[in-house]
Amino acid sequence: MSSLHTEPFARALVVVNPVSGRGQGVAAAEELRNALHERGVHVEVLKTRSKGDAFTRLRSLQEPVDLVVSVGGDGTLREVFDGLVDTETAVGVLPYGTANVLAHSIGLPRDVHHALDILYRGNVQRIDVARVNGNLSFLCTGVGFDAQAVRAVERRRRGPITKWSYARAVAGEIVRYRQPDLKVTLDGEALQRSYGFVLVANTRDYGGFLKLDQDARLDDRLFEVYLFPRTGLPGILRGALQGTLKRLPGRGVTLRRAASIRITSQTPCPFQVDGDLGGETPVEVELLPNQYRLLVP
Repeated sequence: MSSLHTEPFARALVVVNPVSGRGQGVAAAEELRNALHERGVHVEVLKTRSKGDAFTRLRSLQEPVDLVVSVGGDGTLREVFDGLVDTETAVGVLPYGTANVLAHSIGLPRDVHHALDILYRGNVQRIDVARVNGNLSFLCTGVGFDAQAVRAVERRRRGPITKWSYARAVAGEIVRYRQPDLKVTLDGEALQRSYGFVLVANTRDYGGFLKLDQDARLDDRLFEVYLFPRTGLPGILRGALQGTLKRLPGRGVTLRRAASIRITSQTPCPFQVDGDLGGETPVEVELLPNQYRLLVP
């Protein structure tokens, strides 16, 4: 449920990933700073150099800000969320990343003019977040095939990641794929079946191409859990095709909802958190008590 944003801003932090949008993100951040400054807002622009910079700066602020704008991809936004001391701080987004899953899901614009309109006259969307083995997540956690592709991308990475990086990784993993044996517990209920792929999601889109359950909400205090049976890679590809052409869940894919999810396997299986490699099973996903305030159209 969203509400109208009516509060003025006094201090703002704009966090930009310098490589986002092939350098265009920095220009957008500077344009946004000038526009906010003209409106009487004290603005600091942080150009991140390495992972953790945004988190560290947000935690070290001597004076609190009432607006933080993420200029980059989902990874930059996740670090902003994680670094916020006060979850009531308004968060804006200029999507300049590779997938921009959240921005795509809720229709956030890329140009500064429309972004300003949202900052000052938009709505506040509450958003649920989770801890996944200690890592903050607001989009999705995948255990199995997608995480193996993410791991392959990380191993081959030479500079910025593109959509083609993922496409090449997926093609390579199809050849080498070995299906895991995943056991799942939802809110204390141990499911009897084993699964070959598990996706825990908070949005109606995944990766910019899969369409998930249309009833999914960012603020319902539950995550959608898509359970793919152990039918081998053809079954997973069938599910992916269903999600691309129509929506998940499709034939053979089970949808459940839960706030606490545990996923284990007999042999270690990789998992990804919001598109970044998270580690290996077991995986613990726990809904956090606080929601974040995202400025939306």
